[in-house]
Amino acid sequence: MIRRAALALAAGICLVPAAVLPLRAATDAGALAQAAAADLDAAARALQAAQGAGDRVAALTDTLRAYEKGLGALRESLRRAVLRESELTAELQSREGEIAQLLAVLQTMGRAPAPTLLLHPDGPTGTARSGMILADVAPALNARADGLRARLQEVRTLRALQESAVDQLDTGLDGVQRARTALSQAVSDRTDLPRRFTSDPEGTALLIASAETLGSFAEGLSAVAEGEEGVAPDLPEVTDRRGDLPLPVRGRVLRRAGEADAAGIIRPGIVLATRPRALVTAPFAATIRYRGPLLDYGNVMILEPQPGILLVLAGLDVVYGSAGEVIPEGAPVGLMGGEDPGPGAILSDLSVGSGAERTETLYLELRRENEPTDPEPWFAVTKDTQ
Repeated sequence: MIRRAALALAAGICLVPAAVLPLRAATDAGALAQAAAADLDAAARALQAAQGAGDRVAALTDTLRAYEKGLGALRESLRRAVLRESELTAELQSREGEIAQLLAVLQTMGRAPAPTLLLHPDGPTGTARSGMILADVAPALNARADGLRARLQEVRTLRALQESAVDQLDTGLDGVQRARTALSQAVSDRTDLPRRFTSDPEGTALLIASAETLGSFAEGLSAVAEGEEGVAPDLPEVTDRRGDLPLPVRGRVLRRAGEADAAGIIRPGIVLATRPRALVTAPFAATIRYRGPLLDYGNVMILEPQPGILLVLAGLDVVYGSAGEVIPEGAPVGLMGGEDPGPGAILSDLSVGSGAERTETLYLELRRENEPTDPEPWFAVTKDTQ
């Protein structure tokens, strides 16, 4: 009976040697989680050091970017762990009967004395044949058992990784919130930026009230600026960097220029899907031409890197700075809206899909001589900038 069960099991299953079942997915996810934890630790130390930095805005901007990078890597490690665990769990559940049969055979063979297993009713010849068959089957059963053991170990490793990552997420989310608060205060306290012009609040209000399109608003911006030359330095030529400019926020291109949205509206800019409260920075040194609410775009930041070129960033929740200030490349210009999800919500989003947590959208439009131009060729756009 034992021999028949062992032969049937060995013949009916796909035998996978343990040697080809390394914990590759768990190892990759674990290495990524360790790197993310190191990034978050470095960000925490940078947050402490930023309090005494000479340029607190720049230091806190770098700190916030480090937190976003570390949290992004941690989410990716969790995503890999969740997907691999789901895959393994589904595989094990689909083969419960086969696994139960394997365990029963191995358990019975382990309890029965070896001479009894080899006895055969046909006499010595049958016993010899039985012995040879079991000698062939036993390694296959052991290999299958090793494969099962490796899978179960990988599941345990992945679950331990997730538990550890959830604690790190909690700490990282607390740190990133403290960094945002400190950055907002540092920007509010900043007084050393050069100024190209002084805005005319009444003229700006009238322009907003009369403008029916983004284009008409942009065209009238120069009319509401006083002392245009100011004391600002000349800014670097931005056209020389066409194609290499960094995107202002970590995100994914959701819609390209000329693509209609769900309502059928077509705009000449691109839409980036971002995570809640993502930091938005200036991709180049520029003058702030306008900041505040505008038409149906939400909070808007309009930057002028050089005469005749405007970059419009729309859909922010918080905007930094004031019109007329000249900000350096990489300076913070605002934060996206939404609320940071807790670790539980992040895990839930990961089980749905890797893009479920990108709930906010930033609209990016580039204008030359008051005409919109596709901004994508100007920026180093990748499939996903995390």
